Amino acid sequence: MSSTVHVLCLKWGRRYGPEYVNILAASVRRHLRRPYRFHCCTDDPTGLAGGIHVIPFPENPGIRRGWPDILVKVVVTRDGFGGLDGPTLFLDLDVVIMGSLDELFDHAPGRPVMIHNWVGAHKALLGLRPPAGNSSVFRFEAGASNYVFEKLLAEGLRAEDRSIFNGDQEFLTYAFRDLAWWPETWVRSFKRHCRPVFPLNLWLPPKPPKDCRVLVFHGRPDPPEAIAGWRDRKLHRRTRPAPWIAEHWRE
Repeated sequence: MSSTVHVLCLKWGRRYGPEYVNILAASVRRHLRRPYRFHCCTDDPTGLAGGIHVIPFPENPGIRRGWPDILVKVVVTRDGFGGLDGPTLFLDLDVVIMGSLDELFDHAPGRPVMIHNWVGAHKALLGLRPPAGNSSVFRFEAGASNYVFEKLLAEGLRAEDRSIFNGDQEFLTYAFRDLAWWPETWVRSFKRHCRPVFPLNLWLPPKPPKDCRVLVFHGRPDPPEAIAGWRDRKLHRRTRPAPWIAEHWRE
């Protein structure tokens, strides 16, 4: 097994342009000290910066609906995917890297690691946070995780049934063996940990979370929208401008 670690992202469709991949690659370069390779699995490599290893987008393994919006992340666990071998950190395109990534390769060595998915404040206070993962940031052992892909093939229609698994992150939570969670402060949600609660969000700007390595933007706003300020139709989702994000989300 190579001593070089891997960082992997996926890009398809038109929502995210090549600048998202290039900014992510530059952010990894600033925050990862050990030898690594940066990979982008995409259906369109146009505009990607030099030094990014392009992996062709995978063929549909038999998903009957929603491909690739659901379950595509599961396919990256297949043996031989992209020629990857060893510790591999998957990052969504719309994350913002704020601190060292080296610890994300040292934590729980040999085990798959995911975000322990967030729940609303009232559920958290009542201890109702289920053991469900969020796949915006996860690590797995490429070349030793084919059992996850095999489970996808074996489960068939059950794997894509949204009443059983709400997309790839719930299936990964179910399929990974000996799954570990990231420490809470390392991976944070912009909406849950930076944006003030309603109605304070209408007047107070979001604040950067302490000791955060990766800040996750699930849903809207995306990072450039959060920098400028987000005027959602629903008042509780609006955010004041957060210019501090631009210090991190850049090439």
